[in-house]
Amino acid sequence: MSIAFLFPGQGSQCVGMGKDVYDRHEAARATFNEARHLLDRDLIQLCFEGPKASLDQTAYTQPAILVTSIAILRSLETFAGRAAYVAGHSLGEYTALVASGAMEFTDAVLLVHKRGQWMQEAVPVGEGAMAAVVGLDRVSVEAICRETSGGGEVVVVANLNTSDQIVISGTARAVDIAGGIAKGLGARMVIPLPVSVPSHSPLMNGVCTKLADAFESIRGGALKVPLINNVEARVVHTWEEAKSGLTRQVAAPLLWGETIRQMVGLGVDLFVEIGPGKVLSNLLRRTVSGVTGLHVENSADIERLWHVMEEREKKSCP
Repeated sequence: MSIAFLFPGQGSQCVGMGKDVYDRHEAARATFNEARHLLDRDLIQLCFEGPKASLDQTAYTQPAILVTSIAILRSLETFAGRAAYVAGHSLGEYTALVASGAMEFTDAVLLVHKRGQWMQEAVPVGEGAMAAVVGLDRVSVEAICRETSGGGEVVVVANLNTSDQIVISGTARAVDIAGGIAKGLGARMVIPLPVSVPSHSPLMNGVCTKLADAFESIRGGALKVPLINNVEARVVHTWEEAKSGLTRQVAAPLLWGETIRQMVGLGVDLFVEIGPGKVLSNLLRRTVSGVTGLHVENSADIERLWHVMEEREKKSCP
């Protein structure tokens, strides 16, 4: 059996993220210091002190989460080399490719900053929206989206997180109307997400083009750890495949539930979410059973992970 590392995406950020590992682990301090002045904002101050309104700006949220996740990963020291697979939710796929050795850390920080800027520029604030529909299946949600779209309004399935948690994305009015229809058809909840960028919808097609151009100036490498990508939930080994997936995923639905099931089929029995928040750990519990999921965000989590690893090694000894 084997281990997979999972990396969170936008929405996991919080003021103070990463400070505990920064204070206690030299590898984390080095990571944050390396990224500190790459942008026009001090990322250390932004992550540790906020303000929240600035941290929640898409162009800064994305590099802040990536830097925090890599700082935590590097604090795991020798354990960091034990993953059989990596995966990341949307933005987290960039983090996963840094972890795999395919992308340079600084290239990824700068690129996701641009990605966030381009995403926000694509749709003016207030005109795009996303919402999580809980309690309906994919076929039903897709039918609602088709019924609602048209006349300049767009809403599509954006994230297939679990079999009954599906995120929709598009113009704000269409998302609101689709959410109302979903409730009428028996959805347990429709939860508006605190974002103004309609990620993983056709409204992001222009961002795909800009990303494709940006990747021309980035030299990536073969993945030392295979990735299960977002757009097809399949195993990726080469930089060309990874780059293609990253270019397409900003406007395509994320097959997250299928990504998890794919890794279970490949023998993964321990999933380690590395980064702020517990979104992916919570989704894991709702997707598959019979596997172990751990979340690593601070020094106490790192200690707990080492304890789990010691117990696994004892059980594997004849």
